[in-house]
Amino acid sequence: MEKKSLKLNATSEEDLKVISAHLQDSITQVKNIAHLKKNRIFLIQFNRFMWEDIEKGVFRKNKRVQSILKFENVINVYSMNLSQKNVDRFLDFLAIETKFLSDKNYEIKLNFAGGILIKLNSEVIECFLEDISDPWETKNKPKLDPFND
Repeated sequence: MEKKSLKLNATSEEDLKVISAHLQDSITQVKNIAHLKKNRIFLIQFNRFMWEDIEKGVFRKNKRVQSILKFENVINVYSMNLSQKNVDRFLDFLAIETKFLSDKNYEIKLNFAGGILIKLNSEVIECFLEDISDPWETKNKPKLDPFND
């Protein structure tokens, strides 16, 4: 049976909502985040929980897969409550928010548990999410409590 891996492209705020839903409860580490300033690219490698697989049936196994989230045409990157010195720290992804600014650019917020935020300023929405590994089984299904993150 051929492996089906997720490959999504976002060019609008609505498209980003789909990518955000697929990334919900993904895990990354600080060392897996990169801003390539000269290339105007921002990358994060996630261990993504495969919600699309678990929702197919009651007897499906919980799985994760390595995925890359890539933003192009990034002007600036800012972070809040995130120390880049602790490269092994795990971050739990919550959601992506977007806002069209008065200067005709986009503000894209990547929200993580614990009040951690990464904010991108971008000329346009040009985002890609792609699975880059085979899935593996995991015992735990995420149970995120937004009131106690």
